[in-house]
Amino acid sequence: MSPFCNNRIIKIFSAIGLALLILQPTTASNSAKYPTIDPLAVDTPPTIDGVLDDPAWENAPFITGFKTWQPDYGKAMEDDTIVYMAYDRENLYFGIRCIDTQPHRIKSSVSSRDSIRSDDWIGINLDTFNDHQSLHVFYCNPLGIQADSRFEGGNEDFSVDMVWYSEGKIDDKGYVVEIQIPLKSIRFRHKDPVEMGVIFERAISRSTTTGTFPALDPEQGPNFLTQTMTMRYPDVKHYRLLEFIPAATYRRQGDLEEGRLAFNDDQGDLSLTARYGITSDLIFDGTLNPDFSQVESDTGQIDFNQRFALFYPEKRPFFLEGLEKFNFGGFHSGDPLREVVHTRTILNPIIGVKFNGRVSQKDSIASIYALDNLPNESSDNHAHFGIVRYKRSLSKDSFIGGFYTGRERTNGYNRVYGADGQIRINQASTFGFHIFNSNTHKDKDQAKSDGHILGLDYSLMNRDWIVALGLIDVDRDFNTETGFITRTGLTRFRSGVLKMLYPKSGIIKRIDAMIHSYQTYDKIDDLYETMNMIDGALILPRSSRILTGYRYSTEIFLSKRFNTNRFRLIAGGQLTNKLELNLIYYYGNKIRYVLDPYQGKGNDALASLRFLPTDKLHLDLSLTYSDFYRSSDSKKIFDYLISRGRLTYQVNKYLFFRGILEYNSFHKSLLTDLLASFTYIPGTVVHVGYGSFFEKIRWENGDYYPSDRYLETQRGFFFKASYLWRF
Repeated sequence: MSPFCNNRIIKIFSAIGLALLILQPTTASNSAKYPTIDPLAVDTPPTIDGVLDDPAWENAPFITGFKTWQPDYGKAMEDDTIVYMAYDRENLYFGIRCIDTQPHRIKSSVSSRDSIRSDDWIGINLDTFNDHQSLHVFYCNPLGIQADSRFEGGNEDFSVDMVWYSEGKIDDKGYVVEIQIPLKSIRFRHKDPVEMGVIFERAISRSTTTGTFPALDPEQGPNFLTQTMTMRYPDVKHYRLLEFIPAATYRRQGDLEEGRLAFNDDQGDLSLTARYGITSDLIFDGTLNPDFSQVESDTGQIDFNQRFALFYPEKRPFFLEGLEKFNFGGFHSGDPLREVVHTRTILNPIIGVKFNGRVSQKDSIASIYALDNLPNESSDNHAHFGIVRYKRSLSKDSFIGGFYTGRERTNGYNRVYGADGQIRINQASTFGFHIFNSNTHKDKDQAKSDGHILGLDYSLMNRDWIVALGLIDVDRDFNTETGFITRTGLTRFRSGVLKMLYPKSGIIKRIDAMIHSYQTYDKIDDLYETMNMIDGALILPRSSRILTGYRYSTEIFLSKRFNTNRFRLIAGGQLTNKLELNLIYYYGNKIRYVLDPYQGKGNDALASLRFLPTDKLHLDLSLTYSDFYRSSDSKKIFDYLISRGRLTYQVNKYLFFRGILEYNSFHKSLLTDLLASFTYIPGTVVHVGYGSFFEKIRWENGDYYPSDRYLETQRGFFFKASYLWRF
């Protein structure tokens, strides 16, 4: 039996949540420290060309005086940053002058979207509702290459792609970036004037320095949501967004049949996706005959001797929009429940519908319905996915909410429902929780099962300390067919403390000393396991970091306790503006996950290199390695290597040509993937791809046998074109 009573835990969670709601203190925000800014209303908008020579910028209000928050708080940045602000009824405009006394050392490249985080960059963190609940973030490197994200519920999601425009140029004073954000690309409150919160951010790669305006308070730490200042926009257009994205796709697939490729899978299709803005803060999305093809294959992962299923992130555009709304309170990256809503469980949808936005000043809703076409071997033809997320904002970044997720089939169902929330206790601390229950009926001939998962999280972050405490309790019968969970049947308490030290040395920017502990009770086997870690990290120039540490740990598997002590080393950074290296390495005790498990030792490593011989040519290499030696006789049981090379020629910000070559030593396979891609704006795209898969086998006497030579076992060609019509 579990050492925790379910009813007792529910009562504890309810009491703590109610007490924190009642006792919530108010915290000072930057909105009170800084006056509200009124950007300049313009009739003639600035030209987005990376040059601040437009009349709009001559009279526009501006801010300057950025202060660092990485690696330390409150220091004047080495060079000034000036941000000008303007708008018209349909767009927000920002002109940003980033002064750099060493412009030849500015790190930048012509790259694909969302690939600029190792460059110098400028960022606009925009709280479009000015309610401290979420951020739209717009990043831009010195050449105008974009990255964007949405931040909500403690997580930043870079998979979103919004429609906005930017241009950047490097000159003898540093660089200039101009940005245009259409109001149709963001959601905001239906009022006049519209108020938005903002934090401007700048990163200088070579000095590992990031600064903001307004300056972040060291006592509040890196909590952007409660430290924005307010911008006010009178007389903007409150639109009813209407978008259509027609798309055409064609795929030709060849598979091996009796030693030869047979092309029996030719598919051409048309699809239509539509988006309607009921108001400026409430959006409806629908799609008919959707194309959910992925432009790029998933990066290879080691799929042998794994206790849990591999996690692959969502990449399909329809599902990516608004995905951050499904982040939940009380989440920790090491917990078994990784996602309540993992849309890659929807395999082959026929139709999809989404509803996302505000239904009142404090209440928001996000929902998904999809009709999934199941594989032929399934006993059901279709599955109905219904997902609803409700959220009510409280003061600052606090919220309470609830979830319902369901996967309904003719012969069975899985339903998950419950509540979650996050409460800000003071300016540096938050309390988060989630309580979910599942009902599962896998088949008509099988019994129904119910289960729960309860999570509790406390977090404190300021300049000097990060403290984390958490508790999670999972029934063995908890199940989700719409989310992603790695393990059930456990109760776990976790704790961690990180102390940040700031030496006066010019080389070492910061020292991080960390201690973490996880104590787990395995309900299924009535046994305990432990994991205790001590680590130290050095933050260095050129965005470099070195971390080393050791953990003392045990793990329960099939009623046996195994030693899993390990050493780890994590190191990486920029050797030059053209070369970046990263390494993650573990060595220690491991488990062979088989029906009769046994103890072993081994290495696990991931190494990556990025080389930019020119601003437009990028070479990315990675090696993923794992091996296992049986402890009883030191015999090597397996080794597994995945080597992957990716060469990209970025003609300009819109067009690139890319080739991937991936070798898997364990499966003795070789993958090639070629792509030409043109993206004018998200939604207006043309992709042409070709790929092959080779294995070391041969066809002989009616069967396949191992071989020293490669045989092409799959070949595919695809074409996709779509166009965004925005009204």
